[in-house]
Amino acid sequence: MIASVCFGAFRLDHFDGLIPFDFKTEPTDSNSKYLVNLLSMELTYFCSGLLFAAVVRRWVWDYALTVTLLHILLTSLVMLEFPLVWQWWLALGSSLFLMICNGQLIAYFACQGDQSYPTLNSY
Repeated sequence: MIASVCFGAFRLDHFDGLIPFDFKTEPTDSNSKYLVNLLSMELTYFCSGLLFAAVVRRWVWDYALTVTLLHILLTSLVMLEFPLVWQWWLALGSSLFLMICNGQLIAYFACQGDQSYPTLNSY
């Protein structure tokens, strides 16, 4: 859904269903398709962190890592090769970091009064 909003915002000619998986697009600032891919990945991971914090309320990092590993697996299957482009890995890593930090912070502040939420004192 975020990819379609980014597609409309950048006014691309045709919608590519491979946007969540495409790592073969030339990574340049002037390439609108690359910017749509990058922006949609970052925004999707950001929103997913909020969603995980609201749904699971703990261990957001575990869900984030699992979803990212599934994304890498699906990307390899859809594109029929393993991604070796360092820009894609950098974007994925920063998105994962954003999802974990964002989700854990929201979960922490939302569950401060919840006695079942694990705190640092419980370790």
